[in-house]
Amino acid sequence: MTWHVDAEDLRAYARGELAPPALWSADTHLVACARCRGVLAEVGDPERVDVGWERLDAELDAPRPGVLEGLLMRLGVADHTARLLAATPVLRRSWLGAVVAVLVMSVVAARTGTAAASPTLFLALAPLLPLGGVALSYGPALDPTYEMAVVAPMHGFKLLMVRTVAVLTAVLGLSGLATLALPGYGLGALAWLLPALALTSTGLVLTARLGPVLAPSLVGGVWVAVLLAAHAYDAGATPVPFTAAGQGVAAAVAALTGGLLVLVRDRFDRFQGDAV
Repeated sequence: MTWHVDAEDLRAYARGELAPPALWSADTHLVACARCRGVLAEVGDPERVDVGWERLDAELDAPRPGVLEGLLMRLGVADHTARLLAATPVLRRSWLGAVVAVLVMSVVAARTGTAAASPTLFLALAPLLPLGGVALSYGPALDPTYEMAVVAPMHGFKLLMVRTVAVLTAVLGLSGLATLALPGYGLGALAWLLPALALTSTGLVLTARLGPVLAPSLVGGVWVAVLLAAHAYDAGATPVPFTAAGQGVAAAVAALTGGLLVLVRDRFDRFQGDAV
């Protein structure tokens, strides 16, 4: 090898001031030339080299974002928020696959029923999915990242809302797609939406006092009991929650519990074993 990088170019290279194409030539040459690497070590700033090595170590040790986290950051979500969302247990493929399976089975049951049948099974199950999803996304008993979240510099209510929005977006989106498979029922197939919001917001309010396991279990149990009572009273009629009056009550409950949720937001910062 007869050509070597000029000493002035090596000094500029060490300072990060060498411009292309000389920079590209120096990069290629330094890979194969021990002499020039030695000169570069002599003319370079030791502190700058140490800082560079520290930055390289930090980059190599930093966890690589997953597919979901990377997609969220490309959509403009802040990196720390994207990591919280990616760590949400119910956004994993197993949970989403189970949701899809439940929705598909309920849609199939509605489409293969009698001509007079209504999509009651679908309407009954769809509101329970976001309630269960939110319950699984927050709390010491069900969230494997809960203790890390507790010590993180973030309001517990904000973490809960971030994950609630993520769950609602995923589950309501899937439920909405399932609704498109029931065109014969018209707008009646959307009667699950307001009950879903009412159940979820009620579950969140009660979570502040009863914990993330008991509260959604209680709300879901009441929902099932109401549907069973309506079916026992008149099996052929439209269940009360899916009538016009029932939809109005669901909207009122969702609005009321949404306001109450803001009032009790500070309760979500408390760590009390199996309760929030």
